[in-house]
Amino acid sequence: MWQACERYPDPAITVLDPRFQKYTLYAAAVERLATGMRWAEGPVWFGDGRYLLWSDIPNNRIMKWEEETGAVSVFRKPSNFANGHTRDRQGRLIGCEHGERRVVRTEYDGSITVLVDQFHGKPLNSPNDVVVKSDGTVWFTDPPFGILGHYEGFNATPEQPTCVYRFDPASGQCTVVTEAVDRPNGLCFSPDEQQLYVVESGAVPRRIRVFDVAPNGTTLHNDRVFLTCPPGVSPDGFRCDVDGNLWAGWGGGPGHDGVMVFAPDATPIGHIALPERCANLCFGGPARNRLFMAASQSVYALYVNTQGVAGG
Repeated sequence: MWQACERYPDPAITVLDPRFQKYTLYAAAVERLATGMRWAEGPVWFGDGRYLLWSDIPNNRIMKWEEETGAVSVFRKPSNFANGHTRDRQGRLIGCEHGERRVVRTEYDGSITVLVDQFHGKPLNSPNDVVVKSDGTVWFTDPPFGILGHYEGFNATPEQPTCVYRFDPASGQCTVVTEAVDRPNGLCFSPDEQQLYVVESGAVPRRIRVFDVAPNGTTLHNDRVFLTCPPGVSPDGFRCDVDGNLWAGWGGGPGHDGVMVFAPDATPIGHIALPERCANLCFGGPARNRLFMAASQSVYALYVNTQGVAGG
């Protein structure tokens, strides 16, 4: 049972390295904004409307939390078993759908535009997470998790390798940027967009890979392991702050569940403990200094002394 911290500082926030101390706020505690989901994922902040959206995948819906009132409501149902979300540089919602096995854009009038639903004439597996680069291109992962059964999508046989893709809305061209990651999951760019981090969920133990983005901005090279996780522990979705620290949704049981924060050199510097494993997160609030965490059946928030990367 979740219980709010009644005093400061919140013991759920652990400094593992002195570098993390400056990112903590003495009078800020973890708050639970909503509960009652089956598997919360894909949080995305809409500053212009002062609300948060996130996926409740098995319940086939996208949820909404309003900052001004705290009201929680259904934003879209059915959602085609939506998973990861972000916004493009025009502020439109970009989403991954397990059910239709596609990446879509929600237009200003609420209509849906399909960006990608196949590659070389074959359907995608189940797009999982997505980021939009400053040049407007859409980068997404395509593991098979949404077609492995009927809980988070529809059971089907994968027809594609598990790849990371780049889609250019201007040209309509979709390309594979890497197929070297076994079941790629969460992904995000470094603040300068010179590196792309990708969770490798098919590796045992789990790993986070990092690639350099080539000068042309369209391809990847210098593939290497950023982090190998302890046995039984797994990252999911993540985002970078403006200093290049990686804030990662984390799971592995009591003592591990929550958010792990890694310096750019891969040193673990902080941990935010939650009573549920955290699938994904984003930064939001008027100053992008509030961390929103989608964690199993609930969504949590914490004010931090840094900012998320703009557009991330």
